[in-house]
Amino acid sequence: MDKMIGGRLAAEALIERGVKYVFSISGGHITPIYEFLENTSVKIFSTRHEQAAVFMAESMARLTRQPAVAMVTAGPGFTNALTGMAAARLSNAPVILIAGIVGLEMVEKLDLQDMVQLPVIQPMVKKALVCHNVERIPEFIDMAFRHAMEGRPGPVYLEIPVDVLNAKPDMAKVKTYRSTIVSKAVDTAAAAKIVDLLEQAKKPLIIAGSGAWYADAGPELTAFVEKTGIPAMTMAAGRGVIPDTHPLCFESALAIRPGAALVANTQADLVLFLGSRLTLFYIFGNIFNANAKFIQVDIEAEEIGRNRSVDLGVVSDIKVMLAELGRIVEERKIGAKLTKQFGEWVETVRAADAAGKAQAKPMWEKEGTPIHPLRLAREINDFMDRDDDIVAADGGDTSIWMNMTRTMRRPGHHLESGLFGCLAYGIPAVNAAKLLYPDKRVLLVIGDGSVGFNFMEFHTAIRNNLPIVVVVANDTLWGMIAHSQQIRLGHAIKDGTELGMVHYEKLVEDLGGFGAFVEKPEDIRPALEAAFKSGKTACINVMVDPTTISPGSVALANLGAYKA
Repeated sequence: MDKMIGGRLAAEALIERGVKYVFSISGGHITPIYEFLENTSVKIFSTRHEQAAVFMAESMARLTRQPAVAMVTAGPGFTNALTGMAAARLSNAPVILIAGIVGLEMVEKLDLQDMVQLPVIQPMVKKALVCHNVERIPEFIDMAFRHAMEGRPGPVYLEIPVDVLNAKPDMAKVKTYRSTIVSKAVDTAAAAKIVDLLEQAKKPLIIAGSGAWYADAGPELTAFVEKTGIPAMTMAAGRGVIPDTHPLCFESALAIRPGAALVANTQADLVLFLGSRLTLFYIFGNIFNANAKFIQVDIEAEEIGRNRSVDLGVVSDIKVMLAELGRIVEERKIGAKLTKQFGEWVETVRAADAAGKAQAKPMWEKEGTPIHPLRLAREINDFMDRDDDIVAADGGDTSIWMNMTRTMRRPGHHLESGLFGCLAYGIPAVNAAKLLYPDKRVLLVIGDGSVGFNFMEFHTAIRNNLPIVVVVANDTLWGMIAHSQQIRLGHAIKDGTELGMVHYEKLVEDLGGFGAFVEKPEDIRPALEAAFKSGKTACINVMVDPTTISPGSVALANLGAYKA
Protein backbone atom coordinates (compact mmCIF):
# COMPACT_ATOMS: atom_id res chain seq x y z
CA MET A 1 0.00 0.00 0.00
CA ASP A 2 1.17 3.53 -0.75
CA LYS A 3 2.17 5.80 2.12
CA MET A 4 -0.39 5.33 4.86
CA ILE A 5 -0.42 7.64 7.87
CA GLY A 6 -3.07 9.13 10.12
CA GLY A 7 -3.40 12.18 7.91
CA ARG A 8 -4.43 9.96 5.02
CA LEU A 9 -7.05 8.22 7.17
CA ALA A 10 -8.48 11.63 8.08
CA ALA A 11 -8.48 12.84 4.47
CA GLU A 12 -10.11 9.66 3.19
CA ALA A 13 -12.79 9.85 5.87
CA LEU A 14 -13.67 13.39 4.74
CA ILE A 15 -13.65 12.36 1.07
CA GLU A 16 -15.88 9.35 1.81
CA ARG A 17 -18.28 11.66 3.64
CA GLY A 18 -18.73 13.72 0.49
CA VAL A 19 -17.26 16.88 2.00
CA LYS A 20 -16.89 19.48 -0.76
CA TYR A 21 -14.92 22.18 1.05
CA VAL A 22 -12.57 22.42 3.98
CA PHE A 23 -12.27 26.06 5.06
CA SER A 24 -8.82 26.61 6.40
CA ILE A 25 -5.49 28.35 6.71
CA SER A 26 -2.54 26.04 6.30
CA GLY A 27 -0.13 25.18 9.09
CA GLY A 28 2.44 22.57 9.97
CA HIS A 29 0.25 20.70 12.42
CA ILE A 30 -2.40 19.93 9.77
CA THR A 31 -0.13 19.43 6.74
CA PRO A 32 -0.47 15.62 7.05
CA ILE A 33 -4.17 16.01 6.20
CA TYR A 34 -3.56 18.64 3.51
CA GLU A 35 -1.14 16.25 1.81
CA PHE A 36 -3.89 13.74 1.11
CA LEU A 37 -6.65 16.21 0.29
CA GLU A 38 -4.62 17.76 -2.51
CA ASN A 39 -6.03 16.93 -5.96
CA THR A 40 -9.09 15.19 -4.55
CA SER A 41 -12.83 15.93 -4.62
CA VAL A 42 -12.39 18.03 -1.48
CA LYS A 43 -11.33 21.62 -2.12
CA ILE A 44 -9.17 23.27 0.51
CA PHE A 45 -10.62 26.78 0.58
CA SER A 46 -8.05 29.14 2.04
CA THR A 47 -9.09 32.35 3.80
CA ARG A 48 -6.95 35.17 5.20
CA HIS A 49 -7.84 34.52 8.85
CA GLU A 50 -8.91 31.41 10.76
CA GLN A 51 -11.91 33.30 12.12
CA ALA A 52 -13.10 33.83 8.56
CA ALA A 53 -12.61 30.14 7.78
CA VAL A 54 -14.93 29.16 10.62
CA PHE A 55 -17.44 31.87 9.67
CA MET A 56 -17.49 30.46 6.13
CA ALA A 57 -18.07 26.96 7.49
CA GLU A 58 -20.83 28.27 9.75
CA SER A 59 -22.58 29.99 6.86
CA MET A 60 -22.25 26.93 4.65
CA ALA A 61 -23.71 24.77 7.43
CA ARG A 62 -26.61 27.15 7.97
CA LEU A 63 -27.39 27.41 4.26
CA THR A 64 -27.23 23.66 3.56
CA ARG A 65 -28.36 22.38 6.99
CA GLN A 66 -25.50 19.88 6.73
CA PRO A 67 -22.14 19.67 8.55
CA ALA A 68 -19.42 21.94 7.20
CA VAL A 69 -15.73 21.55 8.00
CA ALA A 70 -13.09 24.05 9.06
CA MET A 71 -9.51 23.08 9.80
CA VAL A 72 -6.86 25.05 11.68
CA THR A 73 -3.36 24.58 12.93
CA ALA A 74 -2.28 24.51 16.57
CA GLY A 75 -1.99 27.39 19.03
CA PRO A 76 -2.76 30.72 17.35
CA GLY A 77 -4.63 28.99 14.54
CA PHE A 78 -6.86 27.39 17.16
CA THR A 79 -7.36 30.57 19.19
CA ASN A 80 -8.21 32.56 16.06
CA ALA A 81 -11.02 30.09 15.39
CA LEU A 82 -12.70 30.43 18.78
CA THR A 83 -14.93 33.40 17.96
CA GLY A 84 -16.44 31.60 14.98
CA MET A 85 -17.11 28.49 17.04
CA ALA A 86 -18.80 30.51 19.79
CA ALA A 87 -21.02 32.08 17.14
CA ALA A 88 -21.83 28.66 15.68
CA ARG A 89 -22.95 27.47 19.11
CA LEU A 90 -25.59 30.20 19.35
CA SER A 91 -26.70 29.79 15.73
CA ASN A 92 -26.98 25.98 16.06
CA ALA A 93 -24.71 25.56 13.04
CA PRO A 94 -23.27 22.04 12.56
CA VAL A 95 -19.65 23.15 12.12
CA ILE A 96 -16.88 20.58 12.57
CA LEU A 97 -13.58 22.17 13.54
CA ILE A 98 -10.57 19.91 13.08
CA ALA A 99 -7.52 21.28 14.83
CA GLY A 100 -3.94 20.19 14.96
CA ILE A 101 -1.96 20.33 18.18
CA VAL A 102 1.61 19.58 19.23
CA GLY A 103 2.58 15.94 19.29
CA LEU A 104 1.97 13.78 22.35
CA GLU A 105 5.71 13.36 22.77
CA MET A 106 6.18 17.14 22.88
CA VAL A 107 3.66 18.00 25.61
CA GLU A 108 5.18 20.27 28.31
CA LYS A 109 8.40 20.69 26.33
CA LEU A 110 7.51 24.21 25.13
CA ASP A 111 7.23 23.16 21.51
CA LEU A 112 6.21 25.67 18.82
CA GLN A 113 2.59 26.82 19.20
CA ASP A 114 2.05 24.61 22.22
CA MET A 115 -1.04 25.15 24.36
CA VAL A 116 -3.73 23.13 26.09
CA GLN A 117 -6.65 23.54 23.70
CA LEU A 118 -9.41 21.17 24.75
CA PRO A 119 -10.61 22.85 27.99
CA VAL A 120 -10.63 26.23 26.25
CA ILE A 121 -13.14 25.21 23.62
CA GLN A 122 -15.28 22.71 25.53
CA PRO A 123 -17.79 25.31 26.81
CA MET A 124 -18.26 26.63 23.26
CA VAL A 125 -19.21 23.44 21.47
CA LYS A 126 -21.77 20.71 21.50
CA LYS A 127 -19.07 18.05 21.77
CA ALA A 128 -15.28 18.16 22.07
CA LEU A 129 -13.30 15.13 20.92
CA VAL A 130 -9.61 14.23 21.05
CA CYS A 131 -8.16 11.32 19.08
CA HIS A 132 -4.89 9.90 20.40
CA ASN A 133 -5.00 6.61 18.49
CA VAL A 134 -4.18 6.66 14.79
CA GLU A 135 -6.34 3.63 13.99
CA ARG A 136 -9.42 5.37 15.45
CA ILE A 137 -9.24 8.53 13.32
CA PRO A 138 -12.09 7.45 10.97
CA GLU A 139 -14.21 6.55 14.00
CA PHE A 140 -13.68 9.97 15.57
CA ILE A 141 -14.52 11.78 12.33
CA ASP A 142 -17.76 9.81 12.15
CA MET A 143 -18.48 10.75 15.77
CA ALA A 144 -17.92 14.40 14.96
CA PHE A 145 -20.44 14.33 12.09
CA ARG A 146 -22.94 12.36 14.17
CA HIS A 147 -22.80 14.70 17.16
CA ALA A 148 -23.06 17.77 14.92
CA MET A 149 -26.41 16.66 13.54
CA GLU A 150 -28.17 14.61 16.21
CA GLY A 151 -30.99 16.44 17.98
CA ARG A 152 -30.35 20.16 17.87
CA PRO A 153 -27.50 20.81 15.40
CA GLY A 154 -24.36 22.43 16.72
CA PRO A 155 -20.58 22.77 16.46
CA VAL A 156 -18.17 19.94 17.25
CA TYR A 157 -14.43 20.10 17.91
CA LEU A 158 -12.00 17.36 16.92
CA GLU A 159 -8.37 17.60 17.98
CA ILE A 160 -5.66 15.32 16.56
CA PRO A 161 -1.99 15.65 17.65
CA VAL A 162 0.43 16.02 14.78
CA ASP A 163 2.40 12.87 15.68
CA VAL A 164 -0.86 10.88 15.56
CA LEU A 165 -1.49 12.31 12.08
CA ASN A 166 2.03 11.27 11.05
CA ALA A 167 1.82 7.83 12.66
CA LYS A 168 1.53 4.64 10.60
CA PRO A 169 -1.65 2.70 11.45
CA ASP A 170 -2.09 -1.04 11.76
CA MET A 171 -4.69 -1.32 9.01
CA ALA A 172 -6.10 -4.51 10.52
CA LYS A 173 -7.28 -2.38 13.46
CA VAL A 174 -8.80 0.42 11.35
CA LYS A 175 -12.58 0.39 11.06
CA THR A 176 -14.61 2.57 8.75
CA TYR A 177 -17.69 4.15 10.29
CA ARG A 178 -20.64 5.89 8.66
CA SER A 179 -23.62 6.63 10.90
CA THR A 180 -26.80 8.26 9.63
CA ILE A 181 -29.59 9.57 11.87
CA VAL A 182 -33.03 9.48 10.29
CA SER A 183 -35.53 8.93 13.11
CA LYS A 184 -37.79 11.88 13.94
CA ALA A 185 -40.32 11.15 16.64
CA VAL A 186 -43.50 13.08 17.39
CA ASP A 187 -45.57 13.04 20.57
CA THR A 188 -49.08 12.43 19.18
CA ALA A 189 -50.75 12.91 22.56
CA ALA A 190 -49.05 16.31 22.96
CA ALA A 191 -50.12 17.28 19.44
CA ALA A 192 -53.74 16.60 20.37
CA LYS A 193 -53.35 18.78 23.47
CA ILE A 194 -51.97 21.62 21.33
CA VAL A 195 -55.03 21.49 19.09
CA ASP A 196 -57.27 21.41 22.18
CA LEU A 197 -55.65 24.64 23.42
CA LEU A 198 -55.92 26.26 19.99
CA GLU A 199 -59.64 25.53 19.93
CA GLN A 200 -59.99 27.46 23.21
CA ALA A 201 -57.98 30.48 22.01
CA LYS A 202 -59.28 33.68 20.46
CA LYS A 203 -56.00 35.40 19.58
CA PRO A 204 -53.34 32.76 18.86
CA LEU A 205 -49.93 33.48 17.34
CA ILE A 206 -47.40 31.13 15.78
CA ILE A 207 -43.70 32.01 15.95
CA ALA A 208 -41.26 29.81 14.03
CA GLY A 209 -37.53 30.05 14.68
CA SER A 210 -34.33 28.37 13.53
CA GLY A 211 -35.65 24.92 14.46
CA ALA A 212 -38.28 25.24 11.73
CA TRP A 213 -35.54 25.93 9.16
CA TYR A 214 -33.25 23.12 10.30
CA ALA A 215 -36.24 20.73 10.26
CA ASP A 216 -37.24 21.91 6.75
CA ALA A 217 -40.71 22.61 8.14
CA GLY A 218 -41.71 25.41 5.77
CA PRO A 219 -44.30 23.46 3.74
CA GLU A 220 -45.89 22.01 6.87
CA LEU A 221 -45.99 25.41 8.61
CA THR A 222 -47.58 27.09 5.60
CA ALA A 223 -50.16 24.33 5.25
CA PHE A 224 -51.06 24.47 8.95
CA VAL A 225 -51.43 28.25 8.92
CA GLU A 226 -53.69 28.04 5.89
CA LYS A 227 -55.83 25.31 7.46
CA THR A 228 -56.34 27.19 10.73
CA GLY A 229 -56.12 30.88 9.84
CA ILE A 230 -53.59 31.55 12.62
CA PRO A 231 -51.25 34.52 12.02
CA ALA A 232 -47.58 33.56 11.91
CA MET A 233 -44.24 35.26 12.41
CA THR A 234 -40.67 34.07 12.03
CA MET A 235 -37.30 34.71 13.65
CA ALA A 236 -33.58 34.05 13.19
CA ALA A 237 -32.87 31.29 10.64
CA GLY A 238 -36.59 30.65 10.52
CA ARG A 239 -37.11 33.88 8.56
CA GLY A 240 -38.75 32.94 5.28
CA VAL A 241 -39.90 29.42 6.19
CA ILE A 242 -43.30 30.92 5.55
CA PRO A 243 -42.78 33.84 3.15
CA ASP A 244 -43.28 37.39 4.39
CA THR A 245 -45.49 37.82 1.33
CA HIS A 246 -47.98 35.19 2.54
CA PRO A 247 -51.25 36.87 3.65
CA LEU A 248 -51.08 35.18 7.07
CA CYS A 249 -47.38 35.85 7.67
CA PHE A 250 -46.63 39.10 9.46
CA GLU A 251 -42.88 38.96 8.94
CA SER A 252 -40.42 39.12 11.83
CA ALA A 253 -41.43 38.59 15.45
CA LEU A 254 -38.80 41.18 16.43
CA ALA A 255 -40.80 43.83 18.27
CA ILE A 256 -38.77 46.77 16.93
CA ARG A 257 -39.59 45.90 13.31
CA PRO A 258 -42.16 48.26 11.78
CA GLY A 259 -45.35 46.28 11.47
CA ALA A 260 -47.46 44.01 13.64
CA ALA A 261 -44.89 42.36 15.90
CA LEU A 262 -45.34 44.47 19.02
CA VAL A 263 -49.14 44.24 18.97
CA ALA A 264 -49.16 40.55 18.12
CA ASN A 265 -46.65 39.63 20.81
CA THR A 266 -48.27 41.64 23.58
CA GLN A 267 -51.91 40.88 22.79
CA ALA A 268 -51.89 37.19 21.78
CA ASP A 269 -53.73 34.95 24.25
CA LEU A 270 -51.87 31.85 23.05
CA VAL A 271 -48.37 31.57 21.60
CA LEU A 272 -47.30 28.46 19.70
CA PHE A 273 -43.52 28.82 19.91
CA LEU A 274 -41.78 26.53 17.42
CA GLY A 275 -38.04 25.92 17.40
CA SER A 276 -37.05 29.26 18.85
CA ARG A 277 -35.41 30.39 22.08
CA LEU A 278 -36.61 32.97 24.58
CA THR A 279 -33.62 35.24 24.27
CA LEU A 280 -32.93 38.95 24.51
CA PHE A 281 -34.83 39.39 21.24
CA TYR A 282 -38.06 38.48 23.06
CA ILE A 283 -37.02 40.47 26.16
CA PHE A 284 -36.35 37.04 27.71
CA GLY A 285 -40.03 36.14 27.32
CA ASN A 286 -41.37 39.35 28.85
CA ILE A 287 -42.58 40.72 25.51
CA PHE A 288 -45.51 38.30 25.60
CA ASN A 289 -48.76 38.76 27.47
CA ALA A 290 -48.13 37.31 30.95
CA ASN A 291 -51.57 35.67 30.90
CA ALA A 292 -51.19 34.08 27.48
CA LYS A 293 -51.06 30.33 27.16
CA PHE A 294 -47.55 29.44 26.06
CA ILE A 295 -46.81 26.25 24.09
CA GLN A 296 -43.16 25.58 23.36
CA VAL A 297 -42.03 22.90 20.90
CA ASP A 298 -38.32 22.27 20.51
CA ILE A 299 -35.99 19.45 19.55
CA GLU A 300 -33.84 20.29 22.59
CA ALA A 301 -35.42 19.70 26.00
CA GLU A 302 -33.16 22.19 27.80
CA GLU A 303 -34.75 25.09 25.90
CA ILE A 304 -38.26 24.40 27.11
CA GLY A 305 -39.12 26.68 30.01
CA ARG A 306 -36.04 28.88 29.74
CA ASN A 307 -36.99 32.37 31.00
CA ARG A 308 -40.73 31.65 31.14
CA SER A 309 -43.12 29.06 32.53
CA VAL A 310 -44.84 27.13 29.76
CA ASP A 311 -48.33 25.70 29.76
CA LEU A 312 -47.29 22.87 27.47
CA GLY A 313 -43.73 21.92 26.58
CA VAL A 314 -43.10 19.35 23.87
CA VAL A 315 -39.81 17.83 22.76
CA SER A 316 -40.26 17.20 19.06
CA ASP A 317 -38.97 17.80 15.58
CA ILE A 318 -40.90 20.81 14.24
CA LYS A 319 -41.63 19.35 10.82
CA VAL A 320 -43.27 16.15 12.06
CA MET A 321 -45.15 18.03 14.80
CA LEU A 322 -46.68 20.46 12.31
CA ALA A 323 -47.63 17.59 10.02
CA GLU A 324 -49.36 15.87 12.95
CA LEU A 325 -51.13 19.07 13.99
CA GLY A 326 -52.42 19.46 10.44
CA ARG A 327 -53.60 15.85 10.39
CA ILE A 328 -55.54 16.32 13.65
CA VAL A 329 -57.19 19.51 12.37
CA GLU A 330 -58.31 17.64 9.26
CA GLU A 331 -59.45 14.62 11.26
CA ARG A 332 -61.56 16.80 13.55
CA LYS A 333 -62.79 18.84 10.57
CA ILE A 334 -62.30 22.11 12.47
CA GLY A 335 -60.24 24.12 9.99
CA ALA A 336 -63.12 26.32 8.79
CA LYS A 337 -64.32 26.84 12.36
CA LEU A 338 -60.87 27.96 13.53
CA THR A 339 -60.39 30.27 10.55
CA LYS A 340 -63.68 32.00 11.37
CA GLN A 341 -62.87 32.02 15.10
CA PHE A 342 -59.56 33.82 14.53
CA GLY A 343 -60.76 36.13 11.74
CA GLU A 344 -61.24 39.22 13.91
CA TRP A 345 -57.80 38.69 15.48
CA VAL A 346 -56.17 38.46 12.05
CA GLU A 347 -57.73 41.77 11.07
CA THR A 348 -56.39 43.35 14.28
CA VAL A 349 -52.90 42.13 13.45
CA ARG A 350 -53.25 43.28 9.84
CA ALA A 351 -54.29 46.78 10.94
CA ALA A 352 -51.33 46.96 13.34
CA ASP A 353 -49.04 45.89 10.51
CA ALA A 354 -50.27 48.71 8.27
CA ALA A 355 -50.05 51.28 11.07
CA GLY A 356 -46.51 50.30 12.04
CA LYS A 357 -45.28 50.49 8.47
CA ALA A 358 -46.96 53.85 7.96
CA GLN A 359 -44.92 55.24 10.87
CA ALA A 360 -41.68 54.01 9.31
CA LYS A 361 -42.50 55.09 5.76
CA PRO A 362 -41.05 58.65 6.12
CA MET A 363 -37.69 57.15 7.12
CA TRP A 364 -37.72 54.52 4.37
CA GLU A 365 -38.42 57.28 1.82
CA LYS A 366 -36.38 60.10 3.35
CA GLU A 367 -34.74 62.39 0.81
CA GLY A 368 -31.63 64.50 1.27
CA THR A 369 -28.23 63.95 2.80
CA PRO A 370 -26.72 62.45 4.78
CA ILE A 371 -28.65 59.32 3.82
CA HIS A 372 -30.98 57.88 6.44
CA PRO A 373 -29.88 54.26 7.12
CA LEU A 374 -33.46 53.02 6.73
CA ARG A 375 -33.56 54.60 3.26
CA LEU A 376 -30.42 52.65 2.40
CA ALA A 377 -32.00 49.45 3.76
CA ARG A 378 -35.16 50.05 1.73
CA GLU A 379 -33.21 50.70 -1.48
CA ILE A 380 -31.35 47.42 -0.97
CA ASN A 381 -34.57 45.55 -0.18
CA ASP A 382 -36.31 46.94 -3.26
CA PHE A 383 -33.37 46.10 -5.52
CA MET A 384 -32.79 42.59 -4.12
CA ASP A 385 -36.32 41.53 -5.02
CA ARG A 386 -35.75 38.15 -6.65
CA ASP A 387 -36.95 35.11 -4.71
CA ASP A 388 -33.46 33.61 -4.72
CA ASP A 389 -31.49 36.76 -3.81
CA ILE A 390 -29.32 36.32 -0.74
CA VAL A 391 -28.84 39.28 1.59
CA ALA A 392 -26.59 39.27 4.65
CA ALA A 393 -26.21 41.88 7.37
CA ASP A 394 -23.26 42.60 9.64
CA GLY A 395 -22.81 45.27 12.27
CA GLY A 396 -24.69 46.76 15.19
CA ASP A 397 -27.05 49.45 13.93
CA THR A 398 -26.61 48.25 10.34
CA SER A 399 -28.04 44.83 11.15
CA ILE A 400 -30.91 46.48 13.01
CA TRP A 401 -31.85 48.67 10.04
CA MET A 402 -31.77 45.72 7.67
CA ASN A 403 -33.80 43.53 10.02
CA MET A 404 -36.38 46.30 10.22
CA THR A 405 -36.71 46.28 6.44
CA ARG A 406 -35.81 43.05 4.66
CA THR A 407 -38.62 41.08 3.02
CA MET A 408 -37.96 37.34 3.29
CA ARG A 409 -39.39 35.43 0.35
CA ARG A 410 -37.54 32.15 0.83
CA PRO A 411 -35.86 30.46 3.78
CA GLY A 412 -32.10 30.04 3.87
CA HIS A 413 -31.51 33.28 1.98
CA HIS A 414 -30.62 35.58 4.86
CA LEU A 415 -27.43 35.55 6.91
CA GLU A 416 -26.39 37.45 10.02
CA SER A 417 -24.45 36.78 13.20
CA GLY A 418 -27.62 36.77 15.28
CA LEU A 419 -27.58 36.26 19.01
CA PHE A 420 -23.79 36.18 19.37
CA GLY A 421 -23.76 39.69 17.91
CA CYS A 422 -20.33 39.14 16.42
CA LEU A 423 -18.93 41.71 14.03
CA ALA A 424 -16.79 40.49 11.11
CA TYR A 425 -19.16 37.68 10.13
CA GLY A 426 -20.47 39.27 6.96
CA ILE A 427 -17.80 39.00 4.26
CA PRO A 428 -16.95 35.35 5.01
CA ALA A 429 -20.70 34.61 5.12
CA VAL A 430 -21.42 35.98 1.65
CA ASN A 431 -18.26 34.40 0.28
CA ALA A 432 -19.65 31.04 1.41
CA ALA A 433 -23.07 31.85 -0.03
CA LYS A 434 -21.62 32.79 -3.42
CA LEU A 435 -19.43 29.69 -3.40
CA LEU A 436 -22.50 27.54 -2.76
CA TYR A 437 -24.81 29.45 -5.13
CA PRO A 438 -22.68 30.93 -7.93
CA ASP A 439 -25.73 31.85 -10.03
CA LYS A 440 -27.58 33.79 -7.31
CA ARG A 441 -27.17 37.46 -6.50
CA VAL A 442 -25.44 37.78 -3.13
CA LEU A 443 -25.22 41.07 -1.22
CA LEU A 444 -23.93 42.12 2.18
CA VAL A 445 -24.76 45.34 3.99
CA ILE A 446 -22.16 46.00 6.67
CA GLY A 447 -21.20 48.78 9.05
CA ASP A 448 -17.93 50.63 8.63
CA GLY A 449 -16.76 49.30 11.99
CA SER A 450 -17.50 45.69 11.08
CA VAL A 451 -15.89 45.87 7.66
CA GLY A 452 -12.48 46.53 9.20
CA PHE A 453 -12.27 43.19 11.01
CA ASN A 454 -12.06 40.77 8.09
CA PHE A 455 -11.41 43.29 5.33
CA MET A 456 -8.89 41.04 3.56
CA GLU A 457 -11.66 38.56 2.87
CA PHE A 458 -12.36 40.90 -0.03
CA HIS A 459 -9.09 39.53 -1.36
CA THR A 460 -10.31 35.99 -0.71
CA ALA A 461 -13.39 36.75 -2.82
CA ILE A 462 -11.35 38.35 -5.61
CA ARG A 463 -8.81 35.52 -5.61
CA ASN A 464 -11.58 32.93 -5.92
CA ASN A 465 -13.67 34.89 -8.44
CA LEU A 466 -16.64 35.37 -6.12
CA PRO A 467 -18.53 38.45 -7.36
CA ILE A 468 -20.21 39.43 -4.12
CA VAL A 469 -21.54 42.96 -3.60
CA VAL A 470 -20.77 44.59 -0.25
CA VAL A 471 -22.54 47.81 0.76
CA VAL A 472 -20.78 49.66 3.57
CA ALA A 473 -23.13 51.81 5.67
CA ASN A 474 -20.50 54.38 6.59
CA ASP A 475 -21.33 56.69 9.50
CA THR A 476 -17.63 57.06 10.46
CA LEU A 477 -18.46 55.67 13.91
CA TRP A 478 -18.86 52.64 16.06
CA GLY A 479 -22.47 53.75 15.73
CA MET A 480 -24.42 51.54 18.12
CA ILE A 481 -21.96 52.13 20.95
CA ALA A 482 -21.70 55.86 20.27
CA HIS A 483 -25.47 56.24 20.27
CA SER A 484 -26.04 54.12 23.36
CA GLN A 485 -23.39 56.18 25.20
CA GLN A 486 -25.10 59.34 24.05
CA ILE A 487 -28.36 58.11 25.58
CA ARG A 488 -26.75 56.98 28.83
CA LEU A 489 -24.05 59.59 29.33
CA GLY A 490 -25.27 62.53 27.30
CA HIS A 491 -22.31 62.21 24.93
CA ALA A 492 -20.27 59.60 23.08
CA ILE A 493 -16.74 58.87 24.26
CA LYS A 494 -14.84 59.95 21.16
CA ASP A 495 -11.67 57.98 21.79
CA GLY A 496 -13.64 54.74 21.71
CA THR A 497 -16.25 55.46 19.07
CA GLU A 498 -14.91 57.68 16.27
CA LEU A 499 -13.44 55.95 13.22
CA GLY A 500 -13.16 58.80 10.72
CA MET A 501 -13.68 58.75 6.98
CA VAL A 502 -12.20 55.83 5.02
CA HIS A 503 -12.66 55.22 1.30
CA TYR A 504 -13.20 51.47 1.56
CA GLU A 505 -14.27 51.29 -2.08
CA LYS A 506 -10.84 52.51 -3.21
CA LEU A 507 -9.11 49.82 -1.17
CA VAL A 508 -11.23 47.18 -2.88
CA GLU A 509 -10.46 48.72 -6.27
CA ASP A 510 -6.75 48.46 -5.48
CA LEU A 511 -7.24 44.77 -4.69
CA GLY A 512 -8.79 44.27 -8.13
CA GLY A 513 -12.49 44.72 -7.40
CA PHE A 514 -15.19 47.23 -8.26
CA GLY A 515 -15.73 50.34 -6.13
CA ALA A 516 -18.41 53.02 -5.90
CA PHE A 517 -18.91 55.97 -3.56
CA VAL A 518 -22.43 57.18 -2.78
CA GLU A 519 -23.54 60.30 -0.92
CA LYS A 520 -27.10 60.82 -2.28
CA PRO A 521 -30.04 58.42 -1.86
CA GLU A 522 -30.96 58.63 -5.53
CA ASP A 523 -27.51 57.24 -6.42
CA ILE A 524 -27.87 54.03 -4.40
CA ARG A 525 -29.76 52.00 -6.99
CA PRO A 526 -27.52 52.98 -9.93
CA ALA A 527 -24.51 51.96 -7.84
CA LEU A 528 -26.11 48.58 -7.08
CA GLU A 529 -26.84 48.06 -10.76
CA ALA A 530 -23.27 48.92 -11.73
CA ALA A 531 -21.78 46.71 -9.02
CA PHE A 532 -23.67 43.61 -10.14
CA LYS A 533 -23.10 44.40 -13.80
CA SER A 534 -19.33 44.61 -13.20
CA GLY A 535 -19.11 40.89 -12.48
CA LYS A 536 -16.44 41.67 -9.90
CA THR A 537 -16.18 41.57 -6.14
CA ALA A 538 -17.68 44.97 -5.36
CA CYS A 539 -17.70 47.52 -2.55
CA ILE A 540 -20.23 50.37 -2.46
CA ASN A 541 -19.31 52.90 0.21
CA VAL A 542 -22.49 54.75 1.27
CA MET A 543 -22.33 57.74 3.59
CA VAL A 544 -25.19 57.48 6.10
CA ASP A 545 -26.40 59.84 8.80
CA PRO A 546 -24.22 59.47 11.92
CA THR A 547 -26.87 61.10 14.14
CA THR A 548 -29.69 58.62 13.48
CA ILE A 549 -30.23 56.38 16.50
CA SER A 550 -31.61 52.88 15.95
CA PRO A 551 -34.03 51.07 18.29
CA GLY A 552 -31.18 48.64 18.94
CA SER A 553 -29.02 51.42 20.35
CA VAL A 554 -31.88 52.51 22.59
CA ALA A 555 -32.30 48.95 23.82
CA LEU A 556 -28.57 48.60 24.46
CA ALA A 557 -28.56 51.76 26.54
CA ASN A 558 -31.60 50.87 28.62
CA LEU A 559 -31.94 47.13 28.88
CA GLY A 560 -31.00 44.93 31.81
CA ALA A 561 -27.42 44.80 32.99
CA TYR A 562 -26.29 47.48 30.52
CA LYS A 563 -28.16 50.11 32.49
CA ALA A 564 -26.43 51.50 35.57
